[in-house]
Amino acid sequence: MDHLNLTWTQTFILAGFTTTGILRPLAFLGTLCIYLLTLAGNLFIIVLVHTDSGLSTPMYFFISVLSFLELWYVSTTVPTLLHTLLQGRSPIPSVACFIQLYIFHSLGMTECYLLGVMALDRYLAICRPLHYHALMSRQVQVWLAGSTWVAGFSAALVPASLTGTLPYCLKEVAHYFCDLAPLMRLACVDTSWYARVYITVIGMINTCNLIIILGLYVGILRAVLKLPSAASRAKAFSTCSSHIIVVTLFFGSAFIVYVGPPEIRAEGRDKLIALVYTFLTPFLNPIIYTLRNKEVKEAVRRVIQKMSTVLKTP
Repeated sequence: MDHLNLTWTQTFILAGFTTTGILRPLAFLGTLCIYLLTLAGNLFIIVLVHTDSGLSTPMYFFISVLSFLELWYVSTTVPTLLHTLLQGRSPIPSVACFIQLYIFHSLGMTECYLLGVMALDRYLAICRPLHYHALMSRQVQVWLAGSTWVAGFSAALVPASLTGTLPYCLKEVAHYFCDLAPLMRLACVDTSWYARVYITVIGMINTCNLIIILGLYVGILRAVLKLPSAASRAKAFSTCSSHIIVVTLFFGSAFIVYVGPPEIRAEGRDKLIALVYTFLTPFLNPIIYTLRNKEVKEAVRRVIQKMSTVLKTP
């Protein structure tokens, strides 16, 4: 393409999903309901963990941090999803587009690191029970949680800044939010080098964290199998099952979209797969971490009793 044709696009157009007729309001209302339930569920976990002393453990502290992250993560992409479902193709200023891109990937990489920290917490609790509270003090918890945010927002600078420097000749983004691959397809220049950098950065971060998580769970499995009774083994596994489900959903869908074969992105399937980690996982996390969780149920009962006592007091 002629160099003289390279232009700076002031506004992009988000294509979103193609919905017509009665499907458009139904898709909008369904998405809105799930979004509100996601916000309510994650807020519920944050409030419960910080108001009930029975949940003042490192595991629930990190779960509350994950819920806080999910509030921002889902709120980064769902508003534009709702807008495209209601209005169809929607304009978005280029500056807002690149800010959305950076925040989305910053939060995504932060979650990647945080899931690794949560695996470390489970490893120490099960494999080093006598030293667990000394190793995972409140100061260490805050330091680990803060480090995941710093690492995530630092790592996202590379793909976001490179994408922001590309010259764009086309405007229509074949997605419901600004993401790497859909934006690169709009560039006036060959983006194969950029794609390799993205895959290297995102792939290495995801792969390294996943290898660490798998290594920690190998250690957990060995320790659990040495426990004397079936009841103790079942209890140990139950504290890890929720985390394993979340890790599988998050890393599985992220690998397919960002490290998987190009055919997936070329055919637009990335939009559907992206719904898993941008929309479905934040919705399911509160359910996964509270379903059949006796400690959470007991905490809810205690909070309700406290509220009843306060309300009855004249």
